[in-house]
Amino acid sequence: MSEPTTDPTTVILFGATGDLAKRKLLPGMLNLFGTRLLDDLRIVGTSLDEMSPDEFRTLAHDAIKEFGTRELDEKQWEAFAKRLDYVPISAGPQALREAVERSEAELPGDTELRLHYLSVPPKAALSAIRTIADAGLVERSRVVMEKPFGTDYASAVELNRQVHEVFLEDQVFRIDHFLGKEPAQNILAFRFGNGLFEPIWHRNNIAHIQIDVPETLGLATRGDFYEGTGAYRDMVVTHLFQILAFTAMEPPTSLEPLAISREKNKVFESMQPINPSDVVRGQYLGYLDEPGVAPDSDTETFVALKVHIDNWRWAGVPFYLRTGKRMAEGARIISIAFHEPPQSMFPPGSGVGDHGPDHLTFDLADKSRMSLSFYGKRPGPGFKLDKLSMQFAMQETSWAGSVLEAYERLIYDAVRGDHTLFTSAEGIERLWQVSQPLLDNPPVVRPYAPGTWGPNQIHQLVAPHTWRLPFERPWREKSPDPGPMSPVEGGARR
Repeated sequence: MSEPTTDPTTVILFGATGDLAKRKLLPGMLNLFGTRLLDDLRIVGTSLDEMSPDEFRTLAHDAIKEFGTRELDEKQWEAFAKRLDYVPISAGPQALREAVERSEAELPGDTELRLHYLSVPPKAALSAIRTIADAGLVERSRVVMEKPFGTDYASAVELNRQVHEVFLEDQVFRIDHFLGKEPAQNILAFRFGNGLFEPIWHRNNIAHIQIDVPETLGLATRGDFYEGTGAYRDMVVTHLFQILAFTAMEPPTSLEPLAISREKNKVFESMQPINPSDVVRGQYLGYLDEPGVAPDSDTETFVALKVHIDNWRWAGVPFYLRTGKRMAEGARIISIAFHEPPQSMFPPGSGVGDHGPDHLTFDLADKSRMSLSFYGKRPGPGFKLDKLSMQFAMQETSWAGSVLEAYERLIYDAVRGDHTLFTSAEGIERLWQVSQPLLDNPPVVRPYAPGTWGPNQIHQLVAPHTWRLPFERPWREKSPDPGPMSPVEGGARR
Protein backbone atom coordinates (compact mmCIF):
# COMPACT_ATOMS: atom_id res chain seq x y z
CA MET A 1 0.00 0.00 0.00
CA SER A 2 1.45 3.39 -0.98
CA GLU A 3 2.02 6.11 1.58
CA PRO A 4 -0.76 8.70 1.82
CA THR A 5 -0.02 12.04 0.21
CA THR A 6 0.57 15.07 2.41
CA ASP A 7 -1.13 18.44 2.28
CA PRO A 8 0.81 21.44 1.00
CA THR A 9 2.71 22.58 4.08
CA THR A 10 4.40 25.68 5.45
CA VAL A 11 6.86 24.91 8.23
CA ILE A 12 7.28 27.84 10.63
CA LEU A 13 10.66 27.07 12.15
CA PHE A 14 11.26 28.81 15.48
CA GLY A 15 14.95 28.81 16.40
CA ALA A 16 15.81 28.57 12.69
CA THR A 17 19.42 29.67 13.19
CA GLY A 18 20.10 27.37 16.15
CA ASP A 19 22.24 24.26 16.39
CA LEU A 20 19.41 21.71 15.99
CA ALA A 21 18.02 23.50 12.95
CA LYS A 22 21.42 23.61 11.26
CA ARG A 23 22.45 20.04 12.12
CA LYS A 24 19.20 18.15 11.66
CA LEU A 25 16.08 20.08 10.66
CA LEU A 26 17.20 22.02 7.58
CA PRO A 27 19.13 19.06 6.08
CA GLY A 28 16.20 16.80 6.92
CA MET A 29 13.60 19.03 5.28
CA LEU A 30 15.76 19.31 2.16
CA ASN A 31 15.77 15.50 1.92
CA LEU A 32 12.00 15.29 2.45
CA PHE A 33 11.59 17.86 -0.30
CA GLY A 34 14.09 16.16 -2.61
CA THR A 35 12.50 12.73 -2.21
CA ARG A 36 9.07 14.31 -2.78
CA LEU A 37 7.71 13.03 0.50
CA LEU A 38 6.97 16.70 1.17
CA ASP A 39 7.11 18.21 -2.29
CA ASP A 40 4.65 21.07 -1.66
CA LEU A 41 6.76 22.59 1.09
CA ARG A 42 7.59 26.12 2.19
CA ILE A 43 9.69 27.12 5.22
CA VAL A 44 9.49 30.37 7.17
CA GLY A 45 12.37 30.67 9.61
CA THR A 46 12.32 32.90 12.65
CA SER A 47 14.71 33.48 15.54
CA LEU A 48 16.36 36.18 17.65
CA ASP A 49 19.03 36.75 14.98
CA GLU A 50 18.57 39.79 12.76
CA MET A 51 19.10 38.73 9.16
CA SER A 52 17.53 38.98 5.74
CA PRO A 53 15.91 36.09 3.86
CA ASP A 54 18.95 35.90 1.58
CA GLU A 55 21.28 35.68 4.58
CA PHE A 56 19.11 32.90 6.01
CA ARG A 57 19.33 31.01 2.71
CA THR A 58 23.13 31.29 2.86
CA LEU A 59 23.10 30.00 6.45
CA ALA A 60 20.87 27.09 5.45
CA HIS A 61 23.06 26.21 2.45
CA ASP A 62 26.23 26.20 4.56
CA ALA A 63 24.55 24.14 7.30
CA ILE A 64 23.27 21.52 4.86
CA LYS A 65 26.68 21.30 3.21
CA GLU A 66 28.43 20.88 6.57
CA PHE A 67 26.01 18.68 8.48
CA GLY A 68 23.93 16.88 5.85
CA THR A 69 24.55 13.14 5.61
CA ARG A 70 23.86 13.09 1.87
CA GLU A 71 25.77 14.80 -0.89
CA LEU A 72 24.29 18.22 -1.65
CA ASP A 73 22.69 18.41 -5.08
CA GLU A 74 23.04 22.09 -6.05
CA LYS A 75 20.19 21.90 -8.55
CA GLN A 76 17.92 20.47 -5.87
CA TRP A 77 19.17 23.15 -3.47
CA GLU A 78 18.23 25.94 -5.90
CA ALA A 79 14.64 24.70 -6.01
CA PHE A 80 14.60 24.34 -2.21
CA ALA A 81 16.12 27.78 -1.59
CA LYS A 82 13.23 29.47 -3.42
CA ARG A 83 10.94 28.04 -0.74
CA LEU A 84 12.82 29.59 2.19
CA ASP A 85 11.86 32.83 3.89
CA TYR A 86 12.92 34.46 7.15
CA VAL A 87 11.46 36.90 9.68
CA PRO A 88 13.29 37.92 12.86
CA ILE A 89 11.29 37.61 16.08
CA SER A 90 11.80 41.34 16.66
CA ALA A 91 9.62 42.08 13.61
CA GLY A 92 6.59 40.97 15.63
CA PRO A 93 3.68 38.54 15.16
CA GLN A 94 2.10 40.47 12.28
CA ALA A 95 5.26 40.27 10.18
CA LEU A 96 5.39 36.53 10.84
CA ARG A 97 1.79 36.15 9.72
CA GLU A 98 2.48 38.11 6.53
CA ALA A 99 5.43 35.85 5.70
CA VAL A 100 3.29 32.74 6.22
CA GLU A 101 0.54 34.19 4.03
CA ARG A 102 3.10 34.93 1.28
CA SER A 103 4.21 31.32 1.52
CA GLU A 104 0.69 29.93 1.41
CA ALA A 105 -0.13 32.09 -1.64
CA GLU A 106 2.48 30.07 -3.55
CA LEU A 107 1.15 26.68 -2.44
CA PRO A 108 -1.38 24.84 -4.61
CA GLY A 109 -4.90 24.07 -3.45
CA ASP A 110 -6.81 25.32 -0.43
CA THR A 111 -5.88 22.70 2.22
CA GLU A 112 -2.61 24.24 3.36
CA LEU A 113 -1.16 22.98 6.63
CA ARG A 114 0.97 24.99 9.04
CA LEU A 115 3.57 23.07 11.02
CA HIS A 116 5.12 25.10 13.83
CA TYR A 117 8.44 23.54 14.89
CA LEU A 118 9.65 24.93 18.23
CA SER A 119 13.40 24.36 18.01
CA VAL A 120 13.89 26.57 21.06
CA PRO A 121 14.96 26.09 24.71
CA PRO A 122 12.15 24.82 26.97
CA LYS A 123 11.83 28.20 28.71
CA ALA A 124 11.10 29.85 25.33
CA ALA A 125 8.45 27.35 24.19
CA LEU A 126 5.46 29.11 25.74
CA SER A 127 6.64 32.45 24.37
CA ALA A 128 6.72 30.93 20.89
CA ILE A 129 3.22 29.52 21.36
CA ARG A 130 1.96 32.96 22.40
CA THR A 131 3.56 34.42 19.26
CA ILE A 132 1.70 31.85 17.17
CA ALA A 133 -1.57 32.80 18.87
CA ASP A 134 -0.93 36.55 18.53
CA ALA A 135 -0.15 36.07 14.83
CA GLY A 136 -3.42 34.21 14.31
CA LEU A 137 -1.65 31.13 13.00
CA VAL A 138 -3.34 28.44 15.10
CA GLU A 139 -5.93 27.47 12.51
CA ARG A 140 -4.98 24.51 10.27
CA SER A 141 -1.81 24.04 12.27
CA ARG A 142 0.17 21.56 14.32
CA VAL A 143 2.98 22.29 16.76
CA VAL A 144 6.10 20.20 17.36
CA MET A 145 7.68 20.62 20.79
CA GLU A 146 11.17 19.56 21.85
CA LYS A 147 11.97 17.94 25.20
CA PRO A 148 11.99 18.24 28.15
CA PHE A 149 8.26 18.57 28.78
CA GLY A 150 8.41 20.04 32.26
CA THR A 151 10.84 19.26 35.06
CA ASP A 152 8.46 17.49 37.46
CA TYR A 153 4.81 16.51 37.73
CA ALA A 154 3.50 19.97 38.68
CA SER A 155 5.42 21.78 35.94
CA ALA A 156 4.35 19.22 33.31
CA VAL A 157 0.68 19.66 34.24
CA GLU A 158 1.04 23.45 34.10
CA LEU A 159 2.91 23.34 30.79
CA ASN A 160 0.21 21.17 29.23
CA ARG A 161 -2.48 23.48 30.62
CA GLN A 162 -0.92 26.53 28.99
CA VAL A 163 -0.28 24.73 25.70
CA HIS A 164 -3.91 23.56 25.64
CA GLU A 165 -5.09 27.16 25.99
CA VAL A 166 -3.89 27.62 22.41
CA PHE A 167 -3.76 24.15 20.83
CA LEU A 168 -5.93 21.07 21.11
CA GLU A 169 -4.09 17.93 22.20
CA ASP A 170 -4.36 16.36 18.75
CA GLN A 171 -2.50 19.39 17.35
CA VAL A 172 0.48 18.87 19.69
CA PHE A 173 3.44 16.64 18.76
CA ARG A 174 5.95 16.17 21.60
CA ILE A 175 9.00 14.90 19.80
CA ASP A 176 11.31 12.08 20.86
CA HIS A 177 13.97 11.53 18.22
CA PHE A 178 14.84 8.11 19.71
CA LEU A 179 11.46 6.78 18.59
CA GLY A 180 11.99 8.27 15.14
CA LYS A 181 14.84 5.88 14.46
CA GLU A 182 14.15 2.83 12.30
CA PRO A 183 15.55 0.41 14.92
CA ALA A 184 13.09 1.60 17.56
CA GLN A 185 10.17 1.10 15.20
CA ASN A 186 11.58 -2.31 14.29
CA ILE A 187 10.75 -3.45 17.83
CA LEU A 188 7.05 -3.24 16.94
CA ALA A 189 7.59 -5.12 13.68
CA PHE A 190 9.69 -7.77 15.39
CA ARG A 191 7.23 -8.35 18.22
CA PHE A 192 3.90 -8.13 16.45
CA GLY A 193 4.82 -9.27 12.94
CA ASN A 194 6.19 -12.67 13.97
CA GLY A 195 4.36 -15.53 15.61
CA LEU A 196 7.66 -16.87 16.97
CA PHE A 197 8.58 -14.16 19.48
CA GLU A 198 5.44 -12.55 20.90
CA PRO A 199 4.38 -15.73 22.82
CA ILE A 200 7.70 -15.77 24.72
CA TRP A 201 7.63 -12.00 25.43
CA HIS A 202 6.57 -12.71 29.01
CA ARG A 203 7.81 -13.05 32.59
CA ASN A 204 7.70 -16.85 32.18
CA ASN A 205 10.54 -16.63 29.65
CA ILE A 206 12.33 -13.31 30.26
CA ALA A 207 14.56 -12.78 33.29
CA HIS A 208 15.35 -9.08 32.88
CA ILE A 209 15.63 -6.33 30.28
CA GLN A 210 18.29 -3.63 29.90
CA ILE A 211 18.00 -0.34 28.05
CA ASP A 212 21.47 1.17 27.88
CA VAL A 213 22.35 4.51 26.26
CA PRO A 214 25.87 5.60 27.25
CA GLU A 215 27.34 8.66 25.54
CA THR A 216 30.98 9.65 25.06
CA LEU A 217 30.22 13.35 24.63
CA GLY A 218 30.41 15.87 27.45
CA LEU A 219 28.41 19.06 27.73
CA ALA A 220 30.35 21.41 25.43
CA THR A 221 28.50 24.73 25.95
CA ARG A 222 25.32 23.25 27.46
CA GLY A 223 26.30 23.66 31.12
CA ASP A 224 23.59 26.23 31.86
CA PHE A 225 20.87 24.01 30.41
CA TYR A 226 22.16 20.83 32.01
CA GLU A 227 22.39 22.33 35.50
CA GLY A 228 18.61 22.61 35.63
CA THR A 229 18.02 19.25 34.01
CA GLY A 230 20.51 16.43 34.65
CA ALA A 231 20.67 13.00 33.07
CA TYR A 232 17.38 11.74 34.50
CA ARG A 233 15.22 14.61 33.25
CA ASP A 234 17.16 14.96 30.01
CA MET A 235 17.27 11.32 28.94
CA VAL A 236 15.24 8.92 31.07
CA VAL A 237 11.80 10.56 31.20
CA THR A 238 11.87 11.74 27.60
CA HIS A 239 13.74 8.89 25.85
CA LEU A 240 14.42 5.71 27.80
CA PHE A 241 10.91 5.42 29.26
CA GLN A 242 9.48 5.74 25.73
CA ILE A 243 11.72 2.90 24.52
CA LEU A 244 10.63 0.89 27.57
CA ALA A 245 7.00 1.38 26.56
CA PHE A 246 7.62 0.04 23.04
CA THR A 247 9.38 -2.96 24.57
CA ALA A 248 6.76 -3.71 27.23
CA MET A 249 3.43 -2.71 25.67
CA GLU A 250 0.62 -5.16 24.97
CA PRO A 251 -0.33 -5.83 21.35
CA PRO A 252 -2.42 -2.88 20.12
CA THR A 253 -5.73 -3.53 18.42
CA SER A 254 -4.19 -2.00 15.28
CA LEU A 255 -1.16 0.03 14.25
CA GLU A 256 -3.23 3.19 14.38
CA PRO A 257 -1.67 5.99 16.48
CA LEU A 258 -4.46 6.05 19.09
CA ALA A 259 -4.27 2.29 19.62
CA ILE A 260 -0.48 2.36 20.10
CA SER A 261 -0.65 5.41 22.37
CA ARG A 262 -3.30 3.67 24.48
CA GLU A 263 -1.05 0.65 25.05
CA LYS A 264 2.01 2.81 25.80
CA ASN A 265 0.02 4.72 28.40
CA LYS A 266 -1.09 1.44 30.00
CA VAL A 267 2.60 0.61 30.51
CA PHE A 268 3.16 3.98 32.16
CA GLU A 269 0.13 3.46 34.38
CA SER A 270 1.53 0.07 35.45
CA MET A 271 4.97 1.45 36.33
CA GLN A 272 5.65 1.50 40.04
CA PRO A 273 6.91 4.80 41.49
CA ILE A 274 10.69 5.03 41.20
CA ASN A 275 12.30 4.04 44.50
CA PRO A 276 15.39 6.20 45.22
CA SER A 277 17.14 3.10 46.58
CA ASP A 278 16.87 1.59 43.08
CA VAL A 279 18.76 4.50 41.52
CA VAL A 280 22.48 5.25 41.14
CA ARG A 281 23.39 8.84 40.28
CA GLY A 282 26.85 9.84 39.12
CA GLN A 283 28.84 12.87 38.03
CA TYR A 284 31.96 12.64 35.88
CA LEU A 285 35.17 14.05 37.29
CA GLY A 286 35.73 17.45 35.73
CA TYR A 287 32.05 18.35 35.41
CA LEU A 288 32.39 21.08 38.02
CA ASP A 289 34.99 22.79 35.79
CA GLU A 290 32.63 23.00 32.82
CA PRO A 291 31.42 26.53 31.88
CA GLY A 292 28.03 27.35 33.36
CA VAL A 293 28.27 24.70 36.10
CA ALA A 294 28.00 25.70 39.78
CA PRO A 295 31.16 24.84 41.78
CA ASP A 296 29.11 22.82 44.29
CA SER A 297 26.68 21.27 41.77
CA ASP A 298 25.13 17.90 42.57
CA THR A 299 23.55 17.57 39.11
CA GLU A 300 23.91 14.02 37.83
CA THR A 301 25.59 13.40 34.49
CA PHE A 302 24.91 9.67 34.87
CA VAL A 303 21.94 7.67 36.09
CA ALA A 304 21.14 3.97 36.33
CA LEU A 305 17.87 2.68 37.75
CA LYS A 306 15.69 -0.36 38.21
CA VAL A 307 12.08 -0.09 37.06
CA HIS A 308 9.20 -2.43 37.85
CA ILE A 309 6.03 -2.80 35.79
CA ASP A 310 3.21 -4.10 37.92
CA ASN A 311 1.06 -5.99 35.45
CA TRP A 312 0.37 -9.60 34.51
CA ARG A 313 2.99 -9.80 31.75
CA TRP A 314 5.93 -8.21 33.57
CA ALA A 315 5.42 -8.85 37.30
CA GLY A 316 8.79 -9.67 38.83
CA VAL A 317 10.86 -8.77 35.72
CA PRO A 318 13.25 -5.87 36.43
CA PHE A 319 13.99 -3.32 33.72
CA TYR A 320 17.46 -1.79 34.09
CA LEU A 321 18.02 1.62 32.49
CA ARG A 322 21.37 3.39 32.21
CA THR A 323 22.63 6.56 30.52
CA GLY A 324 25.42 9.04 31.10
CA LYS A 325 27.88 11.53 29.65
CA ARG A 326 31.62 11.03 29.07
CA MET A 327 31.36 7.25 29.25
CA ALA A 328 33.58 4.58 27.69
CA GLU A 329 31.53 4.08 24.52
CA GLY A 330 28.52 5.51 22.77
CA ALA A 331 25.73 2.96 22.28
CA ARG A 332 21.97 2.51 22.28
CA ILE A 333 20.86 -1.03 22.99
CA ILE A 334 17.93 -3.00 24.29
CA SER A 335 18.91 -6.39 25.66
CA ILE A 336 16.34 -9.04 26.56
CA ALA A 337 17.82 -11.79 28.76
CA PHE A 338 15.92 -15.07 28.77
CA HIS A 339 15.70 -17.49 31.67
CA GLU A 340 18.30 -20.22 31.72
CA PRO A 341 17.10 -23.85 31.60
CA PRO A 342 15.83 -25.02 35.00
CA GLN A 343 18.19 -27.98 34.96
CA SER A 344 21.28 -28.94 32.96
CA MET A 345 21.92 -32.49 31.80
CA PHE A 346 25.24 -31.55 30.20
CA PRO A 347 28.50 -32.78 31.81
CA PRO A 348 30.82 -30.46 33.78
CA GLY A 349 33.05 -28.48 31.45
CA SER A 350 30.57 -28.60 28.59
CA GLY A 351 30.43 -24.80 28.48
CA VAL A 352 26.70 -24.42 29.03
CA GLY A 353 26.01 -21.27 31.03
CA ASP A 354 29.60 -20.04 30.74
CA HIS A 355 28.56 -17.05 28.65
CA GLY A 356 25.38 -16.16 30.48
CA PRO A 357 21.78 -16.61 29.36
CA ASP A 358 20.43 -16.38 25.84
CA HIS A 359 19.91 -12.79 24.74
CA LEU A 360 17.98 -10.91 22.12
CA THR A 361 19.74 -7.62 21.43
CA PHE A 362 18.48 -4.58 19.50
CA ASP A 363 21.05 -1.99 18.50
CA LEU A 364 19.21 1.34 18.28
CA ALA A 365 22.18 3.25 16.86
CA ASP A 366 22.05 4.55 13.31
CA LYS A 367 23.23 1.15 12.06
CA SER A 368 20.06 -0.79 12.69
CA ARG A 369 21.01 -4.27 13.94
CA MET A 370 19.68 -7.08 16.07
CA SER A 371 21.06 -10.42 17.21
CA LEU A 372 19.79 -13.55 18.91
CA SER A 373 22.34 -15.57 20.89
CA PHE A 374 22.01 -19.21 21.93
CA TYR A 375 24.10 -22.27 22.81
CA GLY A 376 24.96 -24.87 20.21
CA LYS A 377 27.18 -27.93 20.08
CA ARG A 378 30.75 -27.55 18.90
CA PRO A 379 31.46 -30.05 16.07
CA GLY A 380 33.52 -33.05 17.04
CA PRO A 381 33.53 -35.75 19.73
CA GLY A 382 32.15 -35.08 23.18
CA PHE A 383 29.57 -32.49 24.15
CA LYS A 384 31.19 -29.05 24.16
CA LEU A 385 28.83 -26.07 23.79
CA ASP A 386 29.65 -22.65 22.34
CA LYS A 387 27.65 -19.44 22.20
CA LEU A 388 26.36 -18.79 18.70
CA SER A 389 24.41 -15.87 17.29
CA MET A 390 22.15 -14.96 14.40
CA GLN A 391 22.46 -11.34 13.35
CA PHE A 392 20.64 -8.95 11.07
CA ALA A 393 21.90 -5.56 9.89
CA MET A 394 19.85 -3.05 7.89
CA GLN A 395 22.98 -2.17 5.89
CA GLU A 396 22.96 -5.69 4.43
CA THR A 397 19.58 -5.19 2.78
CA SER A 398 18.66 -3.57 -0.52
CA TRP A 399 16.51 -1.00 1.30
CA ALA A 400 19.27 0.50 3.47
CA GLY A 401 19.28 3.67 1.37
CA SER A 402 15.56 4.21 2.02
CA VAL A 403 16.04 4.84 5.73
CA LEU A 404 14.83 8.23 6.90
CA GLU A 405 16.81 9.87 9.67
CA ALA A 406 14.96 10.30 12.96
CA TYR A 407 14.02 13.96 12.58
CA GLU A 408 13.02 13.44 8.94
CA ARG A 409 10.65 10.66 9.92
CA LEU A 410 9.14 12.68 12.75
CA ILE A 411 8.62 15.82 10.67
CA TYR A 412 7.00 13.69 7.99
CA ASP A 413 4.73 12.00 10.54
CA ALA A 414 3.75 15.33 12.10
CA VAL A 415 2.75 16.67 8.67
CA ARG A 416 0.66 13.53 8.18
CA GLY A 417 -0.88 13.91 11.65
CA ASP A 418 0.47 10.53 12.81
CA HIS A 419 0.98 10.52 16.62
CA THR A 420 2.43 7.00 16.82
CA LEU A 421 5.97 8.11 17.68
CA PHE A 422 5.01 11.11 19.82
CA THR A 423 4.24 11.47 23.52
CA SER A 424 0.78 12.37 24.82
CA ALA A 425 0.02 14.80 27.64
CA GLU A 426 -1.42 11.92 29.67
CA GLY A 427 1.72 9.83 29.19
CA ILE A 428 4.24 12.52 30.07
CA GLU A 429 2.32 13.56 33.18
CA ARG A 430 2.21 9.97 34.40
CA LEU A 431 5.98 9.58 33.90
CA TRP A 432 6.64 12.66 36.02
CA GLN A 433 4.22 11.31 38.61
CA VAL A 434 6.12 8.01 39.01
CA SER A 435 9.39 9.99 39.04
CA GLN A 436 8.37 12.27 41.89
CA PRO A 437 9.71 10.10 44.77
CA LEU A 438 13.15 10.20 43.14
CA LEU A 439 12.98 13.93 42.45
CA ASP A 440 11.92 14.59 46.06
CA ASN A 441 14.63 12.42 47.60
CA PRO A 442 17.49 11.89 45.12
CA PRO A 443 20.35 9.62 46.24
CA VAL A 444 23.85 11.00 46.63
CA VAL A 445 25.79 11.78 43.45
CA ARG A 446 28.84 9.53 43.11
CA PRO A 447 31.94 10.43 41.07
CA TYR A 448 33.14 8.44 38.10
CA ALA A 449 36.12 8.87 35.81
CA PRO A 450 35.51 9.95 32.22
CA GLY A 451 35.87 7.03 29.83
CA THR A 452 34.41 4.48 32.26
CA TRP A 453 31.00 2.85 32.64
CA GLY A 454 29.83 4.86 35.64
CA PRO A 455 30.13 4.55 39.43
CA ASN A 456 30.93 1.13 40.91
CA GLN A 457 27.52 1.00 42.63
CA ILE A 458 25.89 0.10 39.29
CA HIS A 459 27.02 -3.50 39.75
CA GLN A 460 25.14 -3.83 43.04
CA LEU A 461 22.05 -2.37 41.36
CA VAL A 462 21.95 -5.02 38.65
CA ALA A 463 23.12 -8.01 40.75
CA PRO A 464 22.76 -10.99 40.46
CA HIS A 465 22.76 -10.08 36.76
CA THR A 466 25.50 -8.21 34.92
CA TRP A 467 25.46 -5.27 32.53
CA ARG A 468 25.54 -6.23 28.86
CA LEU A 469 27.76 -3.28 28.01
CA PRO A 470 30.65 -3.37 27.45
CA PHE A 471 30.27 -6.15 24.92
CA GLU A 472 33.04 -8.74 25.02
CA ARG A 473 33.18 -8.86 21.23
CA PRO A 474 32.24 -6.40 18.47
CA TRP A 475 29.30 -6.86 16.15
CA ARG A 476 30.08 -8.67 12.96
CA GLU A 477 30.55 -6.33 10.03
CA LYS A 478 29.38 -7.17 6.54
CA SER A 479 32.12 -8.79 4.51
CA PRO A 480 32.05 -9.75 0.81
CA ASP A 481 33.81 -13.01 1.66
CA PRO A 482 33.74 -13.70 5.40
CA GLY A 483 35.60 -16.99 5.04
CA PRO A 484 35.73 -19.45 7.92
CA MET A 485 34.51 -18.04 11.21
CA SER A 486 34.73 -19.48 14.68
CA PRO A 487 31.43 -19.86 16.53
CA VAL A 488 32.14 -16.96 18.92
CA GLU A 489 33.81 -14.63 16.40
CA GLY A 490 31.94 -11.37 16.10
CA GLY A 491 28.57 -10.67 17.63
CA ALA A 492 27.68 -8.99 20.85
CA ARG A 493 28.54 -10.34 24.28
CA ARG A 494 26.57 -13.44 25.08
